[in-house]
Amino acid sequence: MMPNAQRGRVLVVDDDPDVLDLLARHVLQPLGYLVQTADDGGAAIQHALNFAPDLIVASLTLPGLSGKDLLVALRSQGMEVPMLVTAPEGMEAAAIQAFRLGARDYLVKPLREAEVVSAVERALGEVRLRNERHLLAEQLGESNRELERRVRELTTLYGIGKAVTSTTNQSQLFAKLVDSSLYVTEADLGWVLLIEDRSKQLVLRAQRNLPPAVAAKLHHPWDDGVSSLVMLSGETLNIYGEGLSKFKMARMGKAALIAPIKVRDQVIGVICVARQEHRPFSGRSQAMLEAVADYASISLVNARLFQALEERARRLQKAIEDAQAGTPASSEMLALLDRRLRHVQSEVAHLLTVAQEPGLRTALEAIGHDLESALHQMGESPVRPA
Repeated sequence: MMPNAQRGRVLVVDDDPDVLDLLARHVLQPLGYLVQTADDGGAAIQHALNFAPDLIVASLTLPGLSGKDLLVALRSQGMEVPMLVTAPEGMEAAAIQAFRLGARDYLVKPLREAEVVSAVERALGEVRLRNERHLLAEQLGESNRELERRVRELTTLYGIGKAVTSTTNQSQLFAKLVDSSLYVTEADLGWVLLIEDRSKQLVLRAQRNLPPAVAAKLHHPWDDGVSSLVMLSGETLNIYGEGLSKFKMARMGKAALIAPIKVRDQVIGVICVARQEHRPFSGRSQAMLEAVADYASISLVNARLFQALEERARRLQKAIEDAQAGTPASSEMLALLDRRLRHVQSEVAHLLTVAQEPGLRTALEAIGHDLESALHQMGESPVRPA
């Protein structure tokens, strides 16, 4: 037999104590149903509110509030509990009115146990099916919402990936990273702090929705009170509530998430988001922010590589120009320059295969053209005899 909670809750309402005893003690309880009884409409309403039955079996001939009145009263309270009505033979007209008000079935007195059990199980079976459909609809809705979140996250990460491989403007890139972080973590405000090489201080490089007094510190050192701890630990920090209240960052919000930005296992900065409501960030939000932090790391590495290529190309070009303007170059020097220039040329060619942003491609093509010109000039340089 099923546990009582699984069989269902039944409220029996009748002014005849023999009927109450029959239905409660001899029919429904032995089958495992949870049963409460009431002998008038007022008590039935109070029991319905407190007991929250799955089914009501009520007499149409109750004194005071009739079974039909009970139906109306419960509907007015927002309770859509299915009801079986009972009445002596000859009250079919009253039963029809009860059906119009929402009754599920009609049983003629004197009641027969088999008919009562069949009607109760049929009605509760419908209740269970309705509840299961409602539960499935909720699960489907939640699955759809989760799918939409995943698509949104993947679309955002794809957009960040394109920006990282095609944008050399660090200010624009980090602004996009902050906006994307707010989007995927459902945060209210965010910022990026990077360590400055000379002073070793954390500098505010990008922000969104910070208080005006803090936003004015863009490109200047700023300590939010927590990020320095993440710089030391190298681990993402998810902090909220009482734990956050002890830090200066509590003025930004009631929940914060800070992920380190690493290059070759060295922490060079952090990306932070905060919420102004007391709702902690989930593990999913933490994973998404860490992914954005990885993209920030890639963008910094790419920017440094691009700057290094430009600098090397300028130095090699100057060396060639100096050699042509001064004494003739030795064959060893020209051979060394040729090897270095061709190495840089191959790196530029590789970057051109992954770059998508037009401005970046134009800059790389210009560097490639300068390298080609430098190699051509080397071929015309006089060589000092060995």
